[in-house]
Amino acid sequence: MSRTFAYCRVSTAEQTTDNQVHEIEGAGFAIDPKRIVVETVSGSVAAVERKGFSKLLDRMEAGDVLIVTKLDRLGRSALDVRGTIDRLAAEGIRVHCLALGGVDLTSAAGRMTMNVIVAVAEFERDLLIERTQAGLKRAKASGEALGRPQALTSGQQKEIIAARAKGASLGVLAAQYGVSRAAIQRVEKRAA
Repeated sequence: MSRTFAYCRVSTAEQTTDNQVHEIEGAGFAIDPKRIVVETVSGSVAAVERKGFSKLLDRMEAGDVLIVTKLDRLGRSALDVRGTIDRLAAEGIRVHCLALGGVDLTSAAGRMTMNVIVAVAEFERDLLIERTQAGLKRAKASGEALGRPQALTSGQQKEIIAARAKGASLGVLAAQYGVSRAAIQRVEKRAA
């Protein structure tokens, strides 16, 4: 006999999972309170790395159903969400998402829906990369300096190179100029 579980997650302690529980109940699911897992953890943490979700995975068996209100309860990354759903499907666990009309994401229609969501997420990521690269290319072509501003002026850099040639230590120079030892090493590397 299949059992129904609910996974409700919020990102911060100031938030509550009450609305998610009410939404699941309002959709007609009568879930035993022992089978409702609530957790406060960032969505950027992979689902399988979350303490509450891991315990939930240990409790669930083939034929069980997992209810979530929205896909982002499982994770922020579409690829991570897809991996989680694929893992659950491989174990014979169905996943229903209320925001997607309660579709079983492990069914043929659900997999198609997930494929579309993942494709859109990948498309958006690729567009962001293209826009970033175009912006960097434009900035470089117009002569803008890219990257982090240097902590040391060109005069200070010349002084450091001269001091290092006379045997001054990295630590002494770093303390003198108020920078890290790595900053002094970068000055030497650029001068070489």
